[in-house]
Amino acid sequence: MSVQALHRRAYLGLDTARRDAAHFIDGAFTQGTTGKNWENRTPLDNSLIGRVPEGGRAEIDAAVRAAKAALDGPWGRMTVAERTDLLSAVADEINARFDEFLAAECLDTGKPYGLASHIDIPRAAANFKMFADTVKTLSTETFVMPTPDGAGAINYALRRPKGVIAVISPWNLPLLLMTWKVGPALACGNTVVVKPSEETPLTATLLGEVMNKVGAPKGVYNVVHGFGPGSAGEFLTQHPLVNGVTFTGETRTGEAIMRQAALGVRQVSFELGGKNPAIVFADCDLDKAIEGTMRSAFANCGQVCLGTERIYVERPIFDAFVARLKAGAEGLRLGRPEDPSTNLGPLISQEHRTKVLSYYRKAIEEGATVVTGGGAADMPGDLAQGAWVQPTIWTGLTDDASVVNEEIFGPCCHIRPFDTEGEAIRLANATPYGLAAAVWTENLSRAHRVAAQMDVGVCWVNSWFLRDLRTAFGGAKQSGIGREGGLHSLEFYTELSNVCIKL
Repeated sequence: MSVQALHRRAYLGLDTARRDAAHFIDGAFTQGTTGKNWENRTPLDNSLIGRVPEGGRAEIDAAVRAAKAALDGPWGRMTVAERTDLLSAVADEINARFDEFLAAECLDTGKPYGLASHIDIPRAAANFKMFADTVKTLSTETFVMPTPDGAGAINYALRRPKGVIAVISPWNLPLLLMTWKVGPALACGNTVVVKPSEETPLTATLLGEVMNKVGAPKGVYNVVHGFGPGSAGEFLTQHPLVNGVTFTGETRTGEAIMRQAALGVRQVSFELGGKNPAIVFADCDLDKAIEGTMRSAFANCGQVCLGTERIYVERPIFDAFVARLKAGAEGLRLGRPEDPSTNLGPLISQEHRTKVLSYYRKAIEEGATVVTGGGAADMPGDLAQGAWVQPTIWTGLTDDASVVNEEIFGPCCHIRPFDTEGEAIRLANATPYGLAAAVWTENLSRAHRVAAQMDVGVCWVNSWFLRDLRTAFGGAKQSGIGREGGLHSLEFYTELSNVCIKL
C-alpha cells in the first residue's frame, strides 16, 4: 500500500457515527442531563465534525463519585502487578487502534499525519507503558533508629495514591498531554476525571472505549466535556472529593484553578505558558541550528508550549541565519493532514487565528521588519475557510515590544542579534516565564556554562524536544508548579506515610 493510501486509510479510520463526542462516566457513554451541546468544527476548513455535550455540576458530581467509588472498590484492591498489566494493555490497545486515534486527533486539530503519527499517538501509548514500568520498581526509604531502652525501631515509608485526580488537558497535543497525566495517575493507583479542551474532545472520548475493552473497572477513567468558568472545568476544580488537580495551559487559567484548589487545600501540578528563547552562537553547527529552530519555531503550527518565539543570534552569523531560516519557512507546505507532503497544518480555531493575526498586525505597528509571512495564508478550495496563517519571521523589534514579550502560540518568531555571551543570557532570561530554552554551540565549556544560567525547567543544547520520559519536566517562574516525568510524576500522584515499628 502506498504512503498516500495509508494516510487516507487513517483519515477514514473514525467512522461518521463516532464523530459525536460523549461523556464517559462510570464506564458508560452518556450525553448527560444539561441538554446543552456545541459544534465541534475542524480547523482545516471549518466543517462540522460532530456535536459535544456540555457537562454541568450533575455530570461532574457523578464522575467524581464514580472515581471515588472505584478507589474504594475493585481498583483500590488491585495489586501493583494487576494494575500495571492493565495499563500495558491500554498501551497495546492504543497501538492496535492507531488509525482511529490518528484520525480523531487530526480531525480535531488539523495537524499533519506525519507529525501525529510519529509523536502524538506513539507517545500516548508510551506514557502508559513507561509509568507502568516505573511503578513496578518504585522503592521507598527505610531508617533504623536507636531508642532509649536500646531495643531500637525501624521506620519505613508507604507510598499511597493521592485519590481522585482532576486532569484538565490542552488542545495542542490533546492525547499526548492528557495521557502524560492519566498514565502516572493510574499507575500510582489513583482514579481520574478528565476535562479535555473543548476544542479537542475526540481522543479523550475514544480512550473510554479502550478502557472498557481492556477491562478497567468502572469509574477509574472518566471524561466530562465542557468549558472553564461556569462549566465543567470550574465545577471539577471546586468539587470537594477531588484530591489533586493537574493542568496544562495558559498561566491566567492556572491562576484561576489555583484559587479554586485552595478551597480544601488540594495540591496542584501546572505546566503553564512560555515565551521560550533560543541562543545561537557563532561557533554552532549552522545546519543543525537551522534544522532544530525550524522545528522549535514552526512545528505543530507553532502551537507547542516548548516552542521558540525569541531567537538570539550572535552577530557574525546573524544575516546568514535569518536568510536560511527564511528559506526554510518559505519551504513549508501547508495542506490537508492526510497528504504526506504536508508539514504545516492550521491553527486550532478561528478564534485563535484572530488572536495570532492580531499579533502579526501589532508587530508591524511596533516597527518590525517582516522577513517572511506576516498574514493569513491563501489556501485553495474549501481550505480557504480554515484557520490558516503564514509562518512568519520578524527582525528589528525593540526588547520591550509586546510581540517579543507576550506568548503568541503561533508559527512565528523574532530574531535579534547579540554581541556577548552575557548579553545573550540576560536577554534570554528577561521574561516572567521560564519553561524551556535551546542553546546552539559547539563549545563544550560554553554549553555547560550557559545552560546552567538559563532560568528554565528544560534547557536543550544542540537539540530541541529531545525527551527522556524519566527526566524532570516543568517550568520555572510563571511557567508552572511542580515536575512531571519518571519518579517526579509519582511524587505528585502519591502521598508518603511513615510507619514506625518499635522493636
